[in-house]
Amino acid sequence: MSAITINFLLRLLPFLGWAKQTTLTSARQDALAGLTGAIIVLPQGVAYALIAGLPPEYGLYAAIVPAIIAALFGSSWHLISGPTAALSIVVFTTISPLAEVGSASYIALVLSLTLMAGLFQLVLSLARMGTLVNFVSHSVVVGFTSGAAVVIATSQIKNSLGLDLASSGNFIVNWIAVSKNITATHLPSLVITLITLTTLIGVKRWRKKWPNMLIAMVAGSLATQLMLLTPWQAAQSSV
Repeated sequence: MSAITINFLLRLLPFLGWAKQTTLTSARQDALAGLTGAIIVLPQGVAYALIAGLPPEYGLYAAIVPAIIAALFGSSWHLISGPTAALSIVVFTTISPLAEVGSASYIALVLSLTLMAGLFQLVLSLARMGTLVNFVSHSVVVGFTSGAAVVIATSQIKNSLGLDLASSGNFIVNWIAVSKNITATHLPSLVITLITLTTLIGVKRWRKKWPNMLIAMVAGSLATQLMLLTPWQAAQSSV
């Protein structure tokens, strides 16, 4: 092949250039990193899908497909790709006013939004606009991250309390609805939420090398199964 063809392929598929640097040791490390990532992505993907108002399996799709595309066409072999909590809440707040959350039309709109966002990113990449990120201050990033955390917590508070409320992308509307129905809190749901959060925070603080999200999900699942076997759960369900 000519030098022009080789350069074109290397620009289109950067991993061809990285392949020369791969050794048995690095391949083993990559495999371990991939396994670790898969374990972490399982609960994360499900959570991000629920935040976005989508069925749980869509979170796994969003974690698998971008990783494959980034591995083939990404410009860095260190860059992490996949869904994030901030993107999930942006999708939810954008699409929820247009269609019923979880419906077929809602999912279709989310897919359309995803395609449009990808096209915009492609255009911006070709225009070399990525350098503009360097001008975003740390304060803006912290503010955005903190705001996203508050919005995400608000969108999931009804699930944590076991309240059957309509989904809304409006921050104030959500809190008003929760405050009006706070007396209808489902105690088993609240207990499971507290167990899951306590496990997550505890493992993250005292066992930093352990997969805290996976362990928290297992703890929450075990708590759920125990609740189903107790008379208390039956009594609460009949209230």
